Amino acid sequence: MDFKILTFTIFCINNVADYLGKNAKEIYHRMQDADIIDGYIVPCFDILHTFSKEYIVEDLVSFMHKKGAL
Repeated sequence: MDFKILTFTIFCINNVADYLGKNAKEIYHRMQDADIIDGYIVPCFDILHTFSKEYIVEDLVSFMHKKGAL
């Protein structure tokens, strides 16, 4: 994985965890189990990283709900 994408993925996980008041390890596992990291964050990096932190977090939380990860 490219370093920029890895850094962005960590940014996403940490900010979603903060938003939800959960631990980043738990959010990582939930995202990984629901194929959100490899199936959404990584392939959509070019577009996602241009949005605000608030938008990214809300989008990911919404997607986690749709995928049954929350």
